[in-house]
Amino acid sequence: METPPEPALRIAPEMLIRRRVDFERRMPRLPPATLAIVGVLLAIFAAEVGLEVLESSETLIFVGALSRDAVMQGEWWRLVTAIFLHGGVEHIVGNVIALFVLGMVCEHAFGRVQLAWLFVISGVAGSVVSMLTSAGPSVGASGAIFGLQGAAVVVFRRYREKLLVRDRRIGIVLIGWAVYTIAMGLITPYVDNGAHVGGFLAGMLLALGLHPVVIEPPPAETQRRIRRQGWLTAIILVGALLGWIFR
Repeated sequence: METPPEPALRIAPEMLIRRRVDFERRMPRLPPATLAIVGVLLAIFAAEVGLEVLESSETLIFVGALSRDAVMQGEWWRLVTAIFLHGGVEHIVGNVIALFVLGMVCEHAFGRVQLAWLFVISGVAGSVVSMLTSAGPSVGASGAIFGLQGAAVVVFRRYREKLLVRDRRIGIVLIGWAVYTIAMGLITPYVDNGAHVGGFLAGMLLALGLHPVVIEPPPAETQRRIRRQGWLTAIILVGALLGWIFR
């Protein structure tokens, strides 16, 4: 007597073995593009201290701080230059630490060129929202850094089935930093939450169009798009520098 065949087994998604990329494997501990941005910020801050421009808001505006009135008069370059200025030691130290961690994550996820694009465009978006919500003056890279955080949230959420993240403590620390920074903006007039929110939202939107090089190398057409992003980043930075010089 033949035994009846067993009924077909429905395969549930959790039964499948997925090969995920170990995100932290081969992550450089000294990411070159991130370190370059950190170096630029520190060099500019050293120049601010040497030139004694931290003494008043007027001198900060003179060297390129964001000011609604000045931008409305045609000095658009302030949307960029304000990103690279800082108002004090605590300001620069906090931003550099957060930038190093988030830059390391985003540079590993997206590569050097896309990191630079993400940093600059998020920073400009933060400046725009800051200008809409406050007359200024305003300085700091925190809008751009919040953009990196927004992009990190998107990449880990969007590719959660393809990425293996072993150490989640860094994410908890960065979320704590973001919450603390936003909370400080609610109780003190010197923290620019407009830049933070604008940068974060811009970073999330930009990340949807970035290629995750940590998962797979970009195809030829994507490589051309990334090169265009690199050229546009350079044009924005050079244009802002020339605008600052020949104001």
